[in-house]
Amino acid sequence: MRTGNTRKRLRSERSICSCKSPRHASLRPFDFYELDVWTEIAKFLDGKSLVKLAVTCRWFHGVIMQDSVWKLACLSHLQVPAPDRVEFKWIQLYASATNGSHSYSFHEKEKHLDWMRVGAFFLDSPSVILTQRLTLPLKIMKREQLRTMLGSNGACLLSGLKTGIWMADLHLVRCPICKLDTCVGKMQTLDARHIELFLSEEYQNCIWVYEHIGSHIVKGEAAKAASAAMLDLKHISDHPTADVFNLKLWAGRPDDFQPKAMITFHALAVSTNLQANQGLLSKFYVMRDGTGGEIVSIRVSQQLL
Repeated sequence: MRTGNTRKRLRSERSICSCKSPRHASLRPFDFYELDVWTEIAKFLDGKSLVKLAVTCRWFHGVIMQDSVWKLACLSHLQVPAPDRVEFKWIQLYASATNGSHSYSFHEKEKHLDWMRVGAFFLDSPSVILTQRLTLPLKIMKREQLRTMLGSNGACLLSGLKTGIWMADLHLVRCPICKLDTCVGKMQTLDARHIELFLSEEYQNCIWVYEHIGSHIVKGEAAKAASAAMLDLKHISDHPTADVFNLKLWAGRPDDFQPKAMITFHALAVSTNLQANQGLLSKFYVMRDGTGGEIVSIRVSQQLL
């Protein structure tokens, strides 16, 4: 027979006491969200916004420093496809592409230069058509010697390039009369460089140098404009590439002396109308990543005679 005290004890044992959940002192508010969610959100931000978010706290710094975040930011900024692999972190590639170290004037500070970014393009194949002319003769498709092709046509088929993302810049020397010994007068220079070149110590220390591969002189009507183009051979028949040779689509009117550029995923071209002159000398250069290595930079320098 149960006594009153027993019943009271049983009721007491069955009752539920109020309690509080254990505190997680180590958790911050953002920790209750999935890291992947914040990573996906970060991928919609540009580089400047990513940096601002990264300095707000350590937690966000860890999110922002993921390589996948900067990969998408870099590709979105440059508007190019993704390469199969890269040798540097994407945050390094993004920074090097936007901090000015790519510029021709970075190593040529004594010259009077104006600079403009043409844009980024993508090389799928190690072969490109390099031309000073924006009309494409069939003769350049033959594998003749580079100097012969450049000298006679101002165009050549160039092989051995490093595939991936390339960036192009245009530099102008506008001073016709200058007392500086280093000044070369009126000149236009197109630089196309592999994006990873800017991070290479050999490039930064000026160990890799340009090799002159040929020259071409034009006079008369042909010297009214300084033009140059670089086209991925694999995509030479693509419709966007054909637009490069449609000067009416993008080149300036004869009285417009502002440089113009056309760039697609796999090709680029520049054209600048010139005032009356005696002729135009175009010189072509390549830079390799070491002796006999891949071509990592192409330079087309065009100077009024």
